[in-house]
Amino acid sequence: MLKNFSNPDWRDRLRELAALFWRLGCTGFGGPQAHMALMNEAVVAQRGWLTAEELTEGIAVCEMLPGPASTQLGIYIGYCRAGWVGALVAGLCFITPAWLMVVALAWAYFRYGTLPAVSALFLGLSPVVVAIVLAFCWTLGRKLLAGGPNALPRWTIALITFLALRYSNFGVLGLFVLAGLAGMCWFGPGLGRLRAIAPIGLASPLIATLSPEPLAAASLWGWERMGTYGGPLAWFFLRAGTLVFGGGLTIVPLLELEVVQRFGWLTRSEFLHGVAIGQVTPGPVLLTVAFVGYKVAGILGALIAAVAAFLPSFGFVGLAAPLLRRSRQNPWVKAFLQGISPAVLGAIAAVTVPLVQAALLLDRPIGGLTLVMTGLLGGSLVGLLRFRLKAWQLLLVGAIVGLGLGWLPRSW
Repeated sequence: MLKNFSNPDWRDRLRELAALFWRLGCTGFGGPQAHMALMNEAVVAQRGWLTAEELTEGIAVCEMLPGPASTQLGIYIGYCRAGWVGALVAGLCFITPAWLMVVALAWAYFRYGTLPAVSALFLGLSPVVVAIVLAFCWTLGRKLLAGGPNALPRWTIALITFLALRYSNFGVLGLFVLAGLAGMCWFGPGLGRLRAIAPIGLASPLIATLSPEPLAAASLWGWERMGTYGGPLAWFFLRAGTLVFGGGLTIVPLLELEVVQRFGWLTRSEFLHGVAIGQVTPGPVLLTVAFVGYKVAGILGALIAAVAAFLPSFGFVGLAAPLLRRSRQNPWVKAFLQGISPAVLGAIAAVTVPLVQAALLLDRPIGGLTLVMTGLLGGSLVGLLRFRLKAWQLLLVGAIVGLGLGWLPRSW
């Protein structure tokens, strides 16, 4: 670990980190696992900055944290290479290119999204995005809910979370915290006597409201919205970045439940299209928050949303990496995370129901277009789960199908 910033090669290390992570930020398509593989190739195999064991330890630490694991791994590598400044340089250089792309696409979407060609494009992208979320849910479920002594409590937490979000006014962030506490009761050491009552903790009501009228898009810079929305944007995404565990896609239920259903910042269709933009750009999927921020308060809103959502990652990794290495094996930490993981699964399942309805156009009489969208969703699921196709490949197919159907009337 480099701690002496007067070291003569320190600036060279920072330049090397900036060059590497800017390139990865521009070309890092394929999701977090692809990002981690690229970092492993560049940092271990090509440059020898870390040993394979050191990088593996870093991956384990980052996957334990809330937020996007691949971004946190980049911050971790920067921290190991050049201290806190290296962590800042690596993280910012990895995030910034994708942020610029998302903001540019958000501007184009809200300016030209009503054009027939753009509308048709997102018509085909939406079922593929839902398939990506469903595939993630399926993969996570197979890992978490398999048989064994802990299968029943995990199923219980996942089911209660699903029902609470579908049929009552509960806040998802609070549910995640309560699920973690329930996990400590179920899986923590020496608390067997509490396990019988652990699920009851999930029944505490938390704030949630019905969606108001959808918010109109802000101006380019969003100055006129900052007084009203600047603070709520920063506070909401700071909490989201602190409490969302399991990687970038786990923020999908939180965003849908809060920014669509509670705040009314986006319509459900706009939300799906924002997730699609987050998928087709390189870098972390969590940058979907910039799309939300742009809708609410322009470029300034996109900046506030991204800074607030990623700030916890810098804090967790850059300031507490040594502590995290030790705490990763702490039984209480592990128990808390074991409780949150099935809650994330239940939340994703709850949110997927209305997303499927929106993607398949089920808010109107079923016709040929709905059947085509259903086939596209099903085919995308098969491609992801059976043939291990990349998300970007299926999004390209969805875009082509959507454009091909663009000449048909929506009543078809």
